[in-house]
Amino acid sequence: MNSVNMLITEAFAKSALSWESIDSIGVTGYGRKLFPKADSVLSEISCHASGCLYYFPNAKSIIDIGGQDSKIITIKDNAKVDDFVMNDKCAAGTGRFLEMTAFRLACEVSDLAQMASESKQSQKLNSTCVVFAESEIIGMMAKAISPQDIARSVHISVARRIASQMSSLNWETPLLFTGGVAKNADLAYCISIELGCSILSPPEPEITGTLGAAILAGKQ
Repeated sequence: MNSVNMLITEAFAKSALSWESIDSIGVTGYGRKLFPKADSVLSEISCHASGCLYYFPNAKSIIDIGGQDSKIITIKDNAKVDDFVMNDKCAAGTGRFLEMTAFRLACEVSDLAQMASESKQSQKLNSTCVVFAESEIIGMMAKAISPQDIARSVHISVARRIASQMSSLNWETPLLFTGGVAKNADLAYCISIELGCSILSPPEPEITGTLGAAILAGKQ
């Protein structure tokens, strides 16, 4: 609660806003219980859809990859959520997988995209579990496989997992990629190759859900 209040105070200072200028407050995501004074508690699925549709009103499908989970959302013609699937049981296919990879490669997560884009020959990761995949990565490093090839291999593995997750839905294009992981351009490229279609992304994908929460809270 203290950290939330600290961030709100900081946001007010930077924007010249105050509590009096706020009409309503909505909360969503894993931290939604950290601010009990909110006017409404909102579905993460609805918030991501609303935030994405703000930028791309014609969107039909959304891939959301965050640090803890990955979600696929399909949108109806009336701009309402049609269906979704979520993986929150396994870290494979989430930002946590990329964090582990960066740790093993002794680089920042933000460096993975550039590193992977320089790959000459990717390797196949057979494990769908992060724990076993980490062992595979250590084995690759022991064989002197380049960090660039390892990074690309991880991206391909995540892309294939996302494609598998999407196979249970009747998804269509335009397809959006959101969540903090969407800032990884090489992963977006790998997903587009795996799915055989182009992918769009909001300008600030890591706050799309927050934007959607603000939009929905303002309507209630």
